Amino acid sequence: MNGRIRSTSAGRRAGTDSRYSRRGQRLAAQPRREIRHVVVDTDCGIDDALALLYLAGRPRDCELAAVTTVHGNAPVEAVVANVGHVLGLAGPPDVPVAVGAGGPMDGSRRAASGTHGSDGLGDLVAAKTPPRAAVGEAAARYLAGLARGRPGHYDLLTLGPLTNVALALELEPELLTLFRSVLVMGGSAGDTNVRHDPGAARRVLAAPRTRLLHLGVDVTSTVVADDEAVRRLRAAGTARGEFAAALVERYIDAYEGRWGRRAAPVHDALAAALLLRPAWITAARTEPPAGTVVVTDVDREAFVADLLRTLALDF
Repeated sequence: MNGRIRSTSAGRRAGTDSRYSRRGQRLAAQPRREIRHVVVDTDCGIDDALALLYLAGRPRDCELAAVTTVHGNAPVEAVVANVGHVLGLAGPPDVPVAVGAGGPMDGSRRAASGTHGSDGLGDLVAAKTPPRAAVGEAAARYLAGLARGRPGHYDLLTLGPLTNVALALELEPELLTLFRSVLVMGGSAGDTNVRHDPGAARRVLAAPRTRLLHLGVDVTSTVVADDEAVRRLRAAGTARGEFAAALVERYIDAYEGRWGRRAAPVHDALAAALLLRPAWITAARTEPPAGTVVVTDVDREAFVADLLRTLALDF
């Protein structure tokens, strides 16, 4: 196949002849967009790292304003190291990083699946650079402070269990109304981010909000990377492309045993892209409480072209 990332046939847009073009024509350059100031709450695994690389590679329309860390794909200490390493490679040096919850709100412990390796980044990096702008307060308090300090300024992207956000709601019950928008990666009981702290998810999903988007694995699993994606990323000859290729290859290795084919989803990278490009949401439904939108389909062709181009950029 010609593409680097494959999608299932469901949801492909009518009249699109190629995943890189519409009606046989290359996608035109997009006009400059309004900059979004993005706060990422993450349990930094492989696809989280791809999302951070994507956001860091879009300086014309995204300021990576802060990162908060949470348990999930790895213990929170490993997550902090992973975030530090990815930002050290590709992010601005002054992105604040706050350490968050080490486990679910009920005090239980849930082991990581192993899909992301023992350290969350596929055990690809022996020595990691710590965050260069560590924050001296817990992630929940930091999130509440950001939201109160500049209401309507920040967009919140949650890529892991919702523990930090639920704890921040205890400090600021109107938290979700103070962000410009919130995008939650995971929306159903079967999604890993919900299963890792269902109590936190219930609190967050019941809280008042201005605009909250759910993006579930039912959608993200339909866009997958394969070995051709790895080859194309490496062929770019850039540091970012090589690192992204290594991450994708490790993810494919992990999913091969589960799916029986050489392919893996790019869940969190899609979430990051939709936060910046809500126009790529091609189908959605509204649900209570007010302000809730559940994504049911996306423009795969536009996403694929932009993701691969961005991941291939040099640092």
